[in-house]
Amino acid sequence: MPSTSREVADEALVRSLFQEHGRAMLAYATQLTRDRAAAEDVVQEALVRAWRHPDSLANGKGSVRGWLLTVVRNIVVDQVRARARRAPEVRESPPDAAVEGDHADQIVNSMVVVDALNRLSPEHREVLEQVYLKGNTVAEAAKELGIPPGTVKSRSFYALRALREAEPQIVRAAS
Repeated sequence: MPSTSREVADEALVRSLFQEHGRAMLAYATQLTRDRAAAEDVVQEALVRAWRHPDSLANGKGSVRGWLLTVVRNIVVDQVRARARRAPEVRESPPDAAVEGDHADQIVNSMVVVDALNRLSPEHREVLEQVYLKGNTVAEAAKELGIPPGTVKSRSFYALRALREAEPQIVRAAS
């Protein structure tokens, strides 16, 4: 389909507007939206409005750049107002959201852990309670139990090893 001279002139107008004022428009729109992609959309919309209303550019009221930047600001303000009028969008749950496992599995795992802990010596169990259940550091557990930090580390190592050997499923459940 052949282009009319009017279409060619309008296209040339938009190209020249973008070449001369595009960077300033994009910088201003980015400053207002704080989002480069949204700013590019705003500039594009402003150029479409300039294309639809070329007479507004040539009416002699102020500069072309001033008119374009005003259009950019108005578009951003209109977008903000439109979002404020709409009900907030409800996001879908993320696809990787954790799905709660069967409650029975948790109970069985708890029973297995309690049973395995009961098979440990009292010294090993005390160290694990201090470090893992109460969240104490090695130094804090040592002070609380009245033993050297090296002993806390050693007992913790051997207690965990005993748990792994006694109940391999505990390690899988804790992972």
